[in-house]
Amino acid sequence: MPLTNSEIEQFKKKLEELKEQITCQVRGVNETVKVSEEGMGHARHQDEGTEDSIRSVSFEVSDKDYQILRQIERALEKINENTYGICDLTEEEIPKPRLEAIPYATMTVKAQDKLEKGLI
Repeated sequence: MPLTNSEIEQFKKKLEELKEQITCQVRGVNETVKVSEEGMGHARHQDEGTEDSIRSVSFEVSDKDYQILRQIERALEKINENTYGICDLTEEEIPKPRLEAIPYATMTVKAQDKLEKGLI
């Protein structure tokens, strides 16, 4: 059953809130890395390995956040195109429970699984 306009508006609001939340997280991670790098210039610690590890984890976190941000942007595009809730690959409806769990989902579980396994 297709999503109602009211449901789509609710998902749009969730997506916009998620986007703002993740954008703030990314800014925080980037600021932490920047401050850490500035501190490294003033005093070299015996613990440079720890600093490198922190930077590495920070970059991994922000990379994952950027990936989610791209997915959120795509979901918002789909709302504007009136295709939200429709799988990008199969054009089947994405079940509402999936969208409630992952509002930025643009594929059905089956299509996502095939894509991840390299079958599509």
